[in-house]
Amino acid sequence: MNQQQRHEAIVELVRREGYASIEQLTDHFSVTPQTIRRDLNALANDGLLRRVHGGAGLESSTVNTAYATRKTLNLEAKRRIAALLASKIPDSSSLFINIGTSNEVIAEALLEHHRELEVITNNLNVAAILQHKEDFNVIIAGGQVRSRDGGIIGEATIDFINQFKVDYGIIGISGIDEDGSLLEFDYQEVRVAQAIIQNSRQVYLAADHSKFRRNPSVRQGNITQIHALFTDLRPPPVDLPADGEPRRGPAYRRLSPALRPALESEPERVHPHPLMFFSEWRIFTYEKNRQKSRRHPPRRAMDRRRQ
Repeated sequence: MNQQQRHEAIVELVRREGYASIEQLTDHFSVTPQTIRRDLNALANDGLLRRVHGGAGLESSTVNTAYATRKTLNLEAKRRIAALLASKIPDSSSLFINIGTSNEVIAEALLEHHRELEVITNNLNVAAILQHKEDFNVIIAGGQVRSRDGGIIGEATIDFINQFKVDYGIIGISGIDEDGSLLEFDYQEVRVAQAIIQNSRQVYLAADHSKFRRNPSVRQGNITQIHALFTDLRPPPVDLPADGEPRRGPAYRRLSPALRPALESEPERVHPHPLMFFSEWRIFTYEKNRQKSRRHPPRRAMDRRRQ
């Protein structure tokens, strides 16, 4: 069993039993306590488990990780995602940017090469990042300011968002379930995000790999409402039984039905499924394969040459 398989099995065991001690996991996987501690720390950093003394338990489904902690979690991955997403936003576009640390990194990426953007945001941190760009028009939604992270929420925020129809809605998420559900911790934040989705011509979701299989309790929507997913690693597969319904289990064989069509399609092509998949993982894989042989390029490169 390799490290990734062991991580998946640890998560499944903790979800099934609610808690697992280091001693229990050491015996179960026949590895050293030091190895298990490293595994648990890595899984906790990804937000999949909650590290406690002597072992690990389930992460809360009702309380999000503290904002200061989230700002540093997977920061390099967020920066790569932000650069990739920003490259898909044309100059002179209008866009929403909502609450979240990933969106704050995206705002920083938009400063580098973009001109004449109009940005409507319910995130004070995003507004503070963009305010110094003289050719940007930054509009802040009204409403109640959430002290812990600078998010703006409430009925006034929803009414404000509903006055606009923009080119792009850039949203983050706290968790993506295996059935494609987009999940959050705050009901009021969810209602604002739903308004952003409804008033955007294209919706872009930024989510690093730690967001897959997290289990917040409030349903924001479904992955099918998103036009493009930007992430750093391939989403984890799930096991499908005979009835076709996804279930959790350590033996992952197939991709989630909600994500599979996008992953099987070309990232730049329009697929019958509304979701397009953009990730550094796909781009790096393609570039690496393309450099292997000029005489026998991959099929995708050959198809592009024929066009």
